[in-house]
Amino acid sequence: MNILLIDDNENRAEAIKLALQGTDYHITHLVSSGASLLKLVENSQPDMIVIDIESPDRDILESLHTLNQINPKPIVLFTETEDAAVMKRSIKSGVSAYVTGNADLGRVRSILDAASARFEEFQELKQALRTTQDQLEAHKTVDQAKRLLMKKQNLDEASAYKAMRKMAMDSGQKLEQVSANLLTVLKNLP
Repeated sequence: MNILLIDDNENRAEAIKLALQGTDYHITHLVSSGASLLKLVENSQPDMIVIDIESPDRDILESLHTLNQINPKPIVLFTETEDAAVMKRSIKSGVSAYVTGNADLGRVRSILDAASARFEEFQELKQALRTTQDQLEAHKTVDQAKRLLMKKQNLDEASAYKAMRKMAMDSGQKLEQVSANLLTVLKNLP
């Protein structure tokens, strides 16, 4: 797993590099916190981001939030800040592991493993939520079209649904697409 390490302290960064030697984690890019995070990620395409700073500032958190929206990755944040509000904002910005205090170099690999596993689990949950929301929206569209067809054509529910299914089969479209088309057409009829 290629890691983008952001750290202003060269000694600390070198210690993290040494702690990861012989593991599946490879630090491919090492930069200071002043660089543009979004540009760095775009250029280096890391699998994971590790940030070691005293306190995450607003710019870093906004960049992490943007990155999480367009190109999510596991993010580990080592920091001295134990402020609960900063921790909450960091996690909302996409941080998978928020670690306070001095990083115990013997635990770095297990922290990265846990962050990666947590990230994968969260991505699966997000996808499941998206799928469920899409299904609910499709069901809502089908119900609306069915009710409108019942009203406009004076059909009972079973007949309206049967007519919609037949239209879907005849046209080779999904029921929700036929429903969306019906809504467009039927709404314009008197």
